[in-house]
Formats: sequence, C-alpha cells, structure tokens
Amino acid sequence: MKGTGLQLPRATIGVSRWRRFRAAVDWPLILTMLAICAIGLLNLYSATRGSKHQVKFDSQVQWMVIGGIAFAVATIIDYRAMVRLAWLGLGIAIALLVLARLQGATGDDDRHGSTYRWLFLGPFGLQPSELVKVMMILVLARMFQDTETSSRYEPRALILRLAVIAVPIGLIATQPDLGTAILLCLIVLSVGFLAMPNVWPVVHVTLAGLLAIPIVWESMHDYQKNRILGFIDCNVAPNTGNCWHTQQSIFAVGSGKIWGKGFLEGTQNQFNFVPEHWTDFPYSVWAEEWGFAGSVLLLAIFAFLLVWILNVALSARDRVGAVICVGVAAMTFWHVVVNIAMVLGLAPVVGVTLPFVSYGGSSLVTFFIAMGLVANVSLRKHGY
Repeated sequence: MKGTGLQLPRATIGVSRWRRFRAAVDWPLILTMLAICAIGLLNLYSATRGSKHQVKFDSQVQWMVIGGIAFAVATIIDYRAMVRLAWLGLGIAIALLVLARLQGATGDDDRHGSTYRWLFLGPFGLQPSELVKVMMILVLARMFQDTETSSRYEPRALILRLAVIAVPIGLIATQPDLGTAILLCLIVLSVGFLAMPNVWPVVHVTLAGLLAIPIVWESMHDYQKNRILGFIDCNVAPNTGNCWHTQQSIFAVGSGKIWGKGFLEGTQNQFNFVPEHWTDFPYSVWAEEWGFAGSVLLLAIFAFLLVWILNVALSARDRVGAVICVGVAAMTFWHVVVNIAMVLGLAPVVGVTLPFVSYGGSSLVTFFIAMGLVANVSLRKHGY
C-alpha cells in the first residue's frame, strides 16, 4: 500500500479483481437467456420425441454449446473494436451471401425450388443472412459514431450509407427470404426512430419504402404472393397449404385453454398436425401443452429480457454501446412479434424463428452473439 511501504499479496489482488469482475457480469441477462434456452429445449424435446426429427434435440444442445462460446467471445472483445471493423464485417457477410448464391446450395427444408440461403462447410450449414443481422447492428453503431466525431450527418452521406445497407437486404430478398429482409428493414427503422436525434430522415425512408410496395409485390414469387393472399382470405389461395398451417396452429393454441394439456400431451403436436412445429411454430407446441398461463409466462420472460436490454442501453458508457443494445432489442422484439403473430394467424407464414426456442443453429448462435454484445456493453460501463 502506498505511503506505508506495505503491499497486498498477489493472491489477494487476484481475488479482489475476480470479485470485481464477477460483480460486473450481467447475471440477469445471462440467467434470463438460460431460462429461455431451457424452455426451448423442453419444447423441442416434446416436438420431436418419437419421430425421425428426434436427432434435432441433440443437435440443438451442441449448437447451444457453440453459442455459449460465441457469447463469451462477444462479451470479452471490446465492442468498440468490433464497431471499428463493422464495415469490413458487413463486407464479409455480403461476400458470403454472394458465395451462397453462386454455390446454389439449398437447405433440407426447401419447398419452393432452388433457394440460395445456405453455405455448406462439410456437415455444417451456415445461413449468411443471420450473420448480416449482427453486422447490421454494428454498422448502425458505427454510423452513429461517425456522426459524433465529424460532420458526416448530411443527406448525401446518409443516402450513401443506406445504399450500402440496402445491398445485403436486396441479396437476402432475392434468395428468396423476404421475411429476413423485412426484419432487417424493421431493425434499421427501429434503431433510427429510437436513437437518431432527428427522426425526419427515418420518416422519409419509411415513406419511400411504403411507396415501393407495389414494385416489391410485382417482383415476388408466386408462393410468396399466395402466402399473403392466403393470410388475407383462405378462399383466395385455397390450394397453397398455408391456410392449413395457420388453422392447425390456431387450433393447437386454443386447445391448450388456461392450464394446457400437459407436457407431451398435446395432440396437435404429437400427431404432427402442426407443420414445422420445431422451427416456425414452436409457440403453438408450448401453448397447447402449457396453456394460457404458460404462454403468458414465456412472453413475460421475453418482455423482461427486452426491458433489461434497454436498461443496459440507458446506462451504457457511450452512445455507440447504447445503439448496439437498441439494435439487439429491436432484433429480438421483431423476431418474437412476427413469429407469434404468424402462429396466431395475425401475420403471413414466414420463416422467422422464436429466439432461443426455435430449432436452428445459425439463428441460435446469432442470438447468443447478439446477447454477448449486450453483456459486453454492460461489462464496459464498469471500467473493463
């Protein structure tokens, strides 16, 4: 100790640093994330038990381990260093999207001809569009950082950056993966409305997007149009099967009533009346077996997660960290809202996962990385 000639033992200093680090770790975020993961595994076991898809449970556990490692890495590396490399990361993600299109790889769930969503590296499949979500959040944080340190917040500079952001969105839309493309647009608009000091540029971009809807409609594939038409009125597109998906999902949710039928007792689930109930419709499995009470509990956990992420944003040490948290909150919010709206027949059937609950390695690891970024921002406010 200074002034006394005494020094604390190294072991004591090490213990003190460890206790300080342990106190700085965002335990509410981690525990909430683990709680949703546990629900997801429980739900996946019920959805795949006794079928050829039972191996998906073991695969999901393995992906969760990989996701945990990715979470730790995303937490340890300073988020400011990642933001400095954001444009490079987005460029790599765009290159992977182009490579997937050139490769012409199709996933095992391809139902509408050749798609270009997957890159296969041996036995592993990667969806570059999932990587784009994280890179997009980091790029948005970089854009806000640039406006703080220079006079780059000008219409010309903003249009140029939005044009670059539109490139991966356009590539994803032509895979075709319109659901993910729309989600990315919603993330960008949400961050703009919540984080920009002047929202008028975001309003103008939103109006331009709405005016472009007729052009987007004409460029859509027939099966995408049928999904939307079937959502509006099943009699318009009765032979697409989309109405069947939605109807069976609604039956499953309604049959759970207040307390549910019990674990492994859901008939819509066990007899496979609900299609893709381990990926697109896991919420219908949960609602049928655990009822209204269980459904509200799951939504409450997601609500707490979102509120906590926004709380981290408010207490972040800089604006860049706050924008990252807002971006992650927007990504999580829209995934939950779109997936559950699809399950309840309030939105067309699109391939949007329920975070940490739906089966899928790329989506799962993406959300682990996103939560790692939030934990990173939370850790750095304590001086790390």
